[in-house]
Amino acid sequence: MSEQPFYVTTPIYYVNAPPHSGHAYTTIVADTVSRYHRLAGDRTYFLTGTDEHGDKIAQAAARAGETPQAYADRISGMFRETWTRMGLRFDQFIRTTEARHKRVVQAILQTIHDAGDIYFSEYGGLYCVGCERFYTEKEAVDGKCPDHQTPLEYVKEQNYFFRMSKYQDWLIRHIQEHPDFIRPERYRNEALGFLREPLEDLCISRPRSRLEWGIPLPFDDRYVTYVWFDALINYVSALDYPDGDLFRTFWPVAQHLIAKDILKPHGIYWPTMLRAAGIPVYRHLNVHGYWLMDEAKMSKSRGRVLSPLELADKYGLDALRYFLLREMAFGLDANFSEEALVGRLNADLANNLGNLLQRTLGMVGRYLDGGIPPVGEAATEGDRELQRAAETLHGRVAAAMEGFAFHKALEAIWELLDAANRYIDAQKPWELAKRDGPALARVLGFTCEALRLVGLHLSPFMPPTAEKIWARLGIAGSVADARLSEAGRWGGVPLGIARQGEALFPRVETGAAAPPHGATGKNETAASSDEITIEEFRRLDLRVAVILGARAVPGSKKLVELRVGVGAEERTIVAGILLDYPPAELVGKQIVIVANLKPTKLMGVESRGMLLAGTGADGKLVLIAPERSAEIGARVK
Repeated sequence: MSEQPFYVTTPIYYVNAPPHSGHAYTTIVADTVSRYHRLAGDRTYFLTGTDEHGDKIAQAAARAGETPQAYADRISGMFRETWTRMGLRFDQFIRTTEARHKRVVQAILQTIHDAGDIYFSEYGGLYCVGCERFYTEKEAVDGKCPDHQTPLEYVKEQNYFFRMSKYQDWLIRHIQEHPDFIRPERYRNEALGFLREPLEDLCISRPRSRLEWGIPLPFDDRYVTYVWFDALINYVSALDYPDGDLFRTFWPVAQHLIAKDILKPHGIYWPTMLRAAGIPVYRHLNVHGYWLMDEAKMSKSRGRVLSPLELADKYGLDALRYFLLREMAFGLDANFSEEALVGRLNADLANNLGNLLQRTLGMVGRYLDGGIPPVGEAATEGDRELQRAAETLHGRVAAAMEGFAFHKALEAIWELLDAANRYIDAQKPWELAKRDGPALARVLGFTCEALRLVGLHLSPFMPPTAEKIWARLGIAGSVADARLSEAGRWGGVPLGIARQGEALFPRVETGAAAPPHGATGKNETAASSDEITIEEFRRLDLRVAVILGARAVPGSKKLVELRVGVGAEERTIVAGILLDYPPAELVGKQIVIVANLKPTKLMGVESRGMLLAGTGADGKLVLIAPERSAEIGARVK
C-alpha cells in the first residue's frame, strides 16, 4: 500500500440556484478520482461545498422572500442532499458561512494587509452582478458580460485593493517552470495569455452601505470581503489552516478541479493570494470544458439545465456516471443529450458489459453447476492474448487517471471487454461442453477472471455496478475494500460460486415496436378461417433450440440477432423481441423455432428460422419454450 496523500477539491458551488448536471459532472469526476486513489491505497481527502456570500445571493434571497442565511441554508442543503443521494463519497462539505471559515478568511486578509499588499483607493469600472467582478472594456463583449451576456453597469466607489500586479512576474515564472501546474495545456496557455497584459490590482471589498451579506474586513468593518477573496480560501480553511494536521498532510498535494469559466480566479487570483499570504501554492489546477446543450453552454442563468437526480432516477446512477465520464474528453467541450446517453447505455452497458456477464455466468451455471474454475495456466494463444490484455489494463488505467483522461481509462476497460467477447466467440465453450471438460473449465475461468478485473477497475467509475459484478462472481468481500496492488494482478483474488440475476443494464427503448419476427405481436384468440391440412402442418419443422448468444442489431430499435444451437448445428435467427427481452436475459434460454423457414435478410443479417412467441396478459411478448428442459434439437411433435 502506497499511503501517499491525495487531496482533490471541487469548486464550492454558488447557491443562487439548485444543482444541475454541469455541477454533477465536476463532483462525479472528483468522486471518481478520489475512489481511484483509495483503490490504489493512497490516503485520500475529497472536499466539496457551497459558496454563500455576495450580491447574487442577497438578491436571490430577496426575490424568494427569505433572509440570505435562510436562503443559503436551503440551497446548500439541496447540494448536499443531491450529492449524498447520488452516492458521492466526499470527506468534507464546507460552507463559507461557517464561523471557522470566516476566521481563516479574516486572518489571511490581516496577514496580507499587514504586509502592505492591501490598500484603499477609488475605482470605477464595468461591473457584472452575475460574476460579481469588474470587467475591462477589452474583456467586455459589446458592453455585455462575456459569460452571462447581460449588460455591464458602470460602478464607481471607494474600496480596498490587493496588489496582485506585484506578483505578475513571479506567477509567469512559476507557470513556465511547472508546465503541469495548470492542465490541460490549452488552459496553461490561456492563463499565460492573461498575463501578457499588465495585471491590474484586484478590488477585494464591497461597501456595507450597498452589501451587508459578506465577511467583514478585519481592519475596516465598513466593508465586506469580495466573494472571490472569500470563496477561494475554503480550500485551506477546510483543512484547519494554519496548524491543522489535515493542512500539513494534504495541502502540499492539492489538486483543484474546475470548469473553464473560473480559470482566471483559480489560475491568477488564487496563486497570487497564496503567495502574498506566505502559503505554498497548490500542485495542479485541472480544468474541464463545458457541457453543451444544442451547442450552447449548460447554465443556470440562461435556463439551460438538467437535473442530475432526475436523470439518475430515469436511467440509473451508474449509466449517468458512465456517460458523463466516457463522453467528455477532459478539457474539451462535450454535447449532452438524452439520446446520446441512451445510446451509450444500450451499446456499451447493456449489449457489451451486461451481455458478456450474463452469458458467461449462464454457461457456468449450465455446464459447471455454478462453480467458477480457478484461473489455470494459459494453454492456447487465445488464452495468452486475453491474459495479456488483462495484465496491461492496470498500467493503461493508471496512466489515464494521472492525466484526468477518464474517457481513455474507460476505453481501456472496454477494450478488455471486447477481447473477452472475442475470446468467448472463438473458443466456443458450448461446443467444448460436449467434448472437452478441462478446456471448457479453463475458458470459462479465464473469462470470469477478465470480468473480475473489469469490475475492479470499474469500481471508481461505477461503484454499484462493480459490486454487482464481484458479487455475481462469488467473490468474498466488497470491491471497495480491494487494493490494486493485490487485486489488480491476474489471478489475484479467488472466485466462488456464480450467482445469476437480472440484467445489469436493461435496454432503454424510445420508439414503438412492430410485431416481432415469428410472432403476431397481439393476442389472437379467435380461430383462423385460413385452415390448413395435417399434411401442410407436417411440413413445419419445429425444433427445441438453445440461445447461445444475443446482441441488438445495430441501427434497429426492435431486432435482436440470436445465435442458437439446434442439435449439433448453430445458426443465426433475427427476431423482433428487443423491446421485451434484453439480449443479456436471453442467453441460455430454451426456445421453440421453425427450423425449415426459408432464409431471409433483416437489416443486413441473414436469419435462418423463426422463433415462436405469444402475447401475455400484460401485453408483453412471451417466448414459447418447453415446460421443462428438453433435448436440444428435438423435434416438436
